Amino acid sequence: MSIRTRLLMLMAVLLAPLAFAATAGAEPATAQLADSDFRALTPPQPTSSPGKIEVIEFFSFACPHCNEFYPLLTTWLAKQPKDVVLVRVPVGFNRPPWINLQRAYYALQSTGDIARLDGALFHAIHDEGRQLFDAQSLADWVGANGGSSEKFTAAYTSFLVNNQTVQADALAEKYGVEAVPTMAVNGEYLAQGQTFAEILNNTDKLIAKVRAERASAAAAAKHK
Repeated sequence: MSIRTRLLMLMAVLLAPLAFAATAGAEPATAQLADSDFRALTPPQPTSSPGKIEVIEFFSFACPHCNEFYPLLTTWLAKQPKDVVLVRVPVGFNRPPWINLQRAYYALQSTGDIARLDGALFHAIHDEGRQLFDAQSLADWVGANGGSSEKFTAAYTSFLVNNQTVQADALAEKYGVEAVPTMAVNGEYLAQGQTFAEILNNTDKLIAKVRAERASAAAAAKHK
């Protein structure tokens, strides 16, 4: 074996770990996402949060699974960086009680009471067994919990809330939402999983994927 051949073999042995490290370092953080972890939306949907990574939770106050998911979602949201924004979209699925609770969400949002009564409404329906599925019962409940029944009723029956409810159903249809809770990321992906923890974990991975894609596109544009 010639000296040149021996040197080449030695260099290959020495450089192999460096090449592996460089490859591992270049591997995107989202490589662990499997096809079963998400579903890509075709076509992608426009978002309402320019410059942010928009996450939509499709939900219903009437849904027991959404009730279980709510505290986990609240904890998850508190840990998100500033480039992530959560938009909550109530669904109706053509069920009158669910549609009434859609209207209740947007009415509470309109009166400024949603942050204070959001979790309380879940609790009243699922833990206390309250039948809050019609306008009068909801208005009475809001009044008994520190809100204004009159302001709630005015918002509940307003054109704005009616329009928001119609738009929410149209959005759920565009996203192909068939069950709740459903988490959508940046109008591009639906997170999937067998447990709520898996869904949130996959949501985080999809957020990282979008963030990495944006950084890559910005770098490519900069070097043009």
